[in-house]
Amino acid sequence: MTSQHPDHEAAKVWFITGTSTGLGRALAHEVIADGARLIATARDTATLDGLVALAPDRVRAVALDVTDPTAVRDAVDTALKEFGRIDVLVNNAGYALRGAIEELSDTELRRQFDTNVFGALDVTRAALPTMRAQRSGCIVQMSSVGGVLATLGGSAYAGTKFALEGLSEGLAAELKHLGIHVVIVEPGPFRTDFTGRSVRWADPIEDYRPALDPAKKQFLAMHDHQPGDPARAARAIITATQMETPPLRLPLGANAIDRIREHLQARLQEVDTVEALGRPTDFA
Repeated sequence: MTSQHPDHEAAKVWFITGTSTGLGRALAHEVIADGARLIATARDTATLDGLVALAPDRVRAVALDVTDPTAVRDAVDTALKEFGRIDVLVNNAGYALRGAIEELSDTELRRQFDTNVFGALDVTRAALPTMRAQRSGCIVQMSSVGGVLATLGGSAYAGTKFALEGLSEGLAAELKHLGIHVVIVEPGPFRTDFTGRSVRWADPIEDYRPALDPAKKQFLAMHDHQPGDPARAARAIITATQMETPPLRLPLGANAIDRIREHLQARLQEVDTVEALGRPTDFA
């Protein structure tokens, strides 16, 4: 059934990358149900027909490969031509690359960073002139619990999310006085294709198998059994963007919150442990 909104002109404009599946798709559904206007992007716009059908007057499907800078600029230009503004940008497009660092090729590593880091940066930079002119906006960066702690087999993916978190934390400070907010979303395991179709694997090296094979088995066993509900995650993200002062970081799911808390507590303990070694290194 087509969703309606009483005043389309007053409805916020969302721009979401990677809406063909997963959390991006769930978020797009909730945004449409909320009555907002939406630029939904994917490399193949045929995957977005179902979204457009929900509200043809408020939803536009735009082809976008975030690793193509020209396509990024064209997609943002289309959003402005169609709706005149961008209120919420969600950098969701990305994928997981798994394997030991030595197992990963130069091409695989660069593609991972091109998509997860530089793709998000390019879309952000393309949208910022409009948000600056508006003196308003919210940039949602889809990070991960892997943006706080790295796990066996996920070093490259964690590297991209650590990078995104650092860039986004700095970006938030740069934009605060302009009325533009940044929300770094840190999901734990959610029931999407992330552990299935979306993941890519390195060619294994035998010496790493004792460490990585159990981790791979555990990772694959999660598929279709993840505790996180994508629809509830989407609602939490929307709620965060509507706050007067949105949170800089938003962990999603009990798994993420428990693991992040445990990790940060361990880091504080580590600082205490090495303080006697590190503190005296200042000039006397």
